[in-house]
Amino acid sequence: MHQELEKIREKYLKLTNMLSDPALLSHPQNLKKFAKERAEIEPIVKKYEEYQKIQKAIMESQDILEEQTSDDELKKLALEELNELQPREKKVIDELKFLLLPKDPNDDKNVFLEIRAGAGGDEASLFAQDLFRMYSRYAERKKWKTDVMNTSISPIGGFKEIILNIQGTKVYGCLKYESGVHRVQRVPQTEAGGRIHTSTVTVAVLPEAEEVDLKIDPKELKIEAFGASGPGGQNVNRNYTAIRVTHIPSGMVVSCQDEKSQHRNKEKALRILRSRLLDAAEEEQQEKIAKDRKSQVGSGKRSEKIRTYNFPQSRITDHRINLTLHKLDEILDGELDPIINKLSSYYQAEVLSKKNHSFD
Repeated sequence: MHQELEKIREKYLKLTNMLSDPALLSHPQNLKKFAKERAEIEPIVKKYEEYQKIQKAIMESQDILEEQTSDDELKKLALEELNELQPREKKVIDELKFLLLPKDPNDDKNVFLEIRAGAGGDEASLFAQDLFRMYSRYAERKKWKTDVMNTSISPIGGFKEIILNIQGTKVYGCLKYESGVHRVQRVPQTEAGGRIHTSTVTVAVLPEAEEVDLKIDPKELKIEAFGASGPGGQNVNRNYTAIRVTHIPSGMVVSCQDEKSQHRNKEKALRILRSRLLDAAEEEQQEKIAKDRKSQVGSGKRSEKIRTYNFPQSRITDHRINLTLHKLDEILDGELDPIINKLSSYYQAEVLSKKNHSFD
């Protein structure tokens, strides 16, 4: 681990010298690239420097304790300092181990958040609407930009499906654990007898693919225009501005109808399609690498039940980490960090336990 850290520090110093060269100002692309590389490794270098200072202080205290000439009072102070430094050393080592973990290349990407009503009929569509509001409010808190890509509205006003594009800082890194089945337990608005029903909604979080990530051959696409429809299937646009794109090799179909122009709907549909195809390719690759993906929190499968929202008890439970919170209203209002932070910590601990970084 020392060798790895020394190499990172050497790279940091080299980048620092390059960025101080006035000639770099005439190459803005390189300037941006080198500045980004330096910023990415700076936390590791600063933490390593902190570790080295602690190491030096520990050695000085140990020398005092081993010296025959040191008086008792000085040895007492050295022992007290050593008792303070050793826990700090362990904490800094753990932090360095985490900083050295390979980063998920998708963490910095924007996402497509796809919410679909599952079992439960109208009640499921109403809960899909609640989850859409929850994630929209969370995005507001994080100062992310949101754009509704496509909606399918149920007859009573909920969502059969809604696709949201979210743009901002580390969006996928924050939301990647939200994929799966979300279960709700509550008395439906349409239930006169007051019986608690269980319904489900599926959530898929896809990192937004760029053209450099995945090339799509236009010859493999079937693009059709149709009339956009509102609640109940009523035709509200006879100009056929809605677009349906079919990827022939995979059979994957994406429809978009929320924009008033064919061009914008086509653009949105292709963005969604590209991300879905990339997600499918990555999942296939991961399954080839290992059938048992223990480095993930849960399996990450769309069919996995990950969370239950119990309204009578104002309780929310994440089944992957056995986390239960009695603050349902706050979470549905977008205060998701208590859950997301716990999931991230759990994931980090799982990965760290499999890494055998050593300072020996």
